[in-house]
Amino acid sequence: MADTQQVDEGTDSRQAARAARRVARLARQISSFAKAHGGAEAQVAYLGQRGARIALVGEDGGWGDLVAPSYEIAEKAVEKAGITAHEAFDGEFAAKVRTGPYEWTRMAGIQVGGPSNT
Repeated sequence: MADTQQVDEGTDSRQAARAARRVARLARQISSFAKAHGGAEAQVAYLGQRGARIALVGEDGGWGDLVAPSYEIAEKAVEKAGITAHEAFDGEFAAKVRTGPYEWTRMAGIQVGGPSNT
């Protein structure tokens, strides 16, 4: 029984260390995005088994996203990066997003024969 307990504790500590590394890596990426765009805000959305999406919107209207392996890791990464997190992607937060011609042709292209998805 003691051997099983030691294996479980070792596995738990490895998983915790791995999660901490993922949080740190995501926080660095978020901070880098924020620095490049004059600041940033985020919204974390649950993706099911895939994890969670961190949608980022810069102060200049630039946007991007990251995928974390879990909602908890995503929340911790946003907190560690020190940026504002929103509950939903709507209202004033969504209005900050600036899209260009590329995004509009890609969005339309999927529906009405624009550029291919390859």
